[in-house]
Parts: sequence; C-alpha cells; structure tokens
Amino acid sequence: MLILSRKLNESIIIDGRIIVKVLRIDKDTVKLGIQAPAELPVHREEIHEVIQKNKQAAANGPKPESGEGDKKKSP
Repeated sequence: MLILSRKLNESIIIDGRIIVKVLRIDKDTVKLGIQAPAELPVHREEIHEVIQKNKQAAANGPKPESGEGDKKKSP
C-alpha cells in the first residue's frame, strides 16, 4: 500500500486519468473529490462490497427454498 500525505486542496493523480483531491477536513472526517472517466466506477468500500456480493449471488443462481424444489406434489 502506498501511503501519501496531502493537505487541504492538494491532489493525487492516478494513472494520469483519476484525480483525488482533499476538499475538506473536519475532526475525524476527510472529504475527497474524485474525478474519473465515466466508464470507471467509483464507489465507497461498503457499496463496492454489496455490489460484489450481489454479483456473486447472481452468478450462483437462485437457491431452492428449503428443498421445496425437489419435492413432487401428489396427484
């Protein structure tokens, strides 16, 4: 992991296409501005984790409800 220090209104540039700028510093919160190409998704970590879990669940397909899918109904 690369660790950088930035002051208010200073930026870092990633791959020449992504700019991360420190916009505000409040006690224990840092507000960042991110400029990135529209085709590059940018999410907070917790949102990214939900998206990944949803993708994984969709890839695994629907699961039968408590074995009900395997039972045949009597005529």
